[in-house]
Amino acid sequence: MDILITGGNGQLGSELSGILAAGRAEIGPLPWEYAGARVTSVDVDTLDIADNAAVEKFFAARQFDLILNCAAMTNVDGCQTDADAAMKANAIGPRNLARAADKMGAKLLHVSTDYVFAGDGDTPYAEWDVCTPKSVYGKSKHLGEQYVREQCRRYFIVRTSWLYGYRGGNFVKTIVKAGRERGALKVVNDQRGNPTNANDLAYHLLKIGVTDGYGIYHCTGNGECTWYDFACKIIELCGVECTVTPCTTAEFPSRTPRPAFSALDHGMLRVTVGDEMRRWQDALDCFMKNWKEGE
Repeated sequence: MDILITGGNGQLGSELSGILAAGRAEIGPLPWEYAGARVTSVDVDTLDIADNAAVEKFFAARQFDLILNCAAMTNVDGCQTDADAAMKANAIGPRNLARAADKMGAKLLHVSTDYVFAGDGDTPYAEWDVCTPKSVYGKSKHLGEQYVREQCRRYFIVRTSWLYGYRGGNFVKTIVKAGRERGALKVVNDQRGNPTNANDLAYHLLKIGVTDGYGIYHCTGNGECTWYDFACKIIELCGVECTVTPCTTAEFPSRTPRPAFSALDHGMLRVTVGDEMRRWQDALDCFMKNWKEGE
């Protein structure tokens, strides 16, 4: 099997490369189809997926069976202030990959986000729920989903949320660093969602990728919490002496509307490949034990 990972230097792309090389994730071994897989990992410095000419040139001399698109502009405030950059990375890039994948008959697995939903409910969103994003980030990711669905026949769209991993920056590392430096933190307690360990997500992406069950999936850590709950657990597990105090979103004004409730239901996982995602607390505990601070 020939596999392409875009956004390969990010926390999810690097996680995919790592478990493909190892043949297993923390949850367990990968499907047998990945044995001997040839993996190509690229990032924006080697392939800018928003540049259609570059995409066409890249694929002209290559053939892949599975394309895993982890490339995105995920800085939600940056998207809000530069909508054109968000459109290029999160909509035009997936469109270009979708065209290329369809032309060569490859499967395209595109990673999306909980921000495609408004976040104004109180029940976990199902795959069939209507998307009404409020932020530029959410709107650009939703448009990317639409392009993938329209222009590639063999597609998977996998929505996730609150992602953290061993490589790159994320909320977990930020809280540990800030807790150590400040000794006291205020964290919002009125935004609710699902923390997701990148190792668990990567494992499920690869489980999905060997099937022909095309469509939309939700894949996050199991269980929901607020950012405050998440931060309290991080501080507890890392052993830093720090006081965490709850606050409201209104206390940290932002131009970017953030979903108050964006928990995702895993209906498609349960009825297809199976939902082996760990409870968010268990996955975080494993991460904290394995993560070497400073990496």
